[in-house]
Amino acid sequence: MKNIVFDLGGVLFARDISRCPQEFVDFFAFVRAERMPRFWEEYDRGVLTLEEVTDELCRLNGCSRSRCEEYLQLSIDLQRPVAPTERLIGELKAAGYRLYVLSNMSAEYIAFLRRFPVYGLFDGEVVSCEERTVKPERRIYEILLERYGLQPAETLFVDDRPANIAAAEELGIHGRLFDFRRPDEACDALRRELLPR
Repeated sequence: MKNIVFDLGGVLFARDISRCPQEFVDFFAFVRAERMPRFWEEYDRGVLTLEEVTDELCRLNGCSRSRCEEYLQLSIDLQRPVAPTERLIGELKAAGYRLYVLSNMSAEYIAFLRRFPVYGLFDGEVVSCEERTVKPERRIYEILLERYGLQPAETLFVDDRPANIAAAEELGIHGRLFDFRRPDEACDALRRELLPR
């Protein structure tokens, strides 16, 4: 394996739920659904604006616009690197792997995440809002392979959604499902596979 590709949300970045009131957690409960709601998928695709998503969330949650705006901004501001994944990425980089991002992410979120030092360790990125396609659509994986000249058989994709892994595997990319509830264990498994002592 030469290339390791990481999803961002739930794998490398997450909100610290312990710092979030239950009302906030409930507000964003849809992000852990098996499939994202259409409006959020279109936000990640870059075809819905933050304003339009705010309108949709007001309707969905039956709350004021000011509350929706507050929670959306907080959902960005609370994003932090997942410590075990951040450490693993540093180790993989030091070991000579080529590292890439493949993520469904809106413009506001990705602009915030790119500020973290760990983001600078990646050799390339494909972000849905900039490509107008989202996982698990085939095209977003093809863009990754084509842009960076990656061979699927030499590429491992780490994501926390089974559908996204399955789509990668259809193109011959190796997949590993990341358990966002147990990041230490998930990273240890990857470490054993990719960094044998």
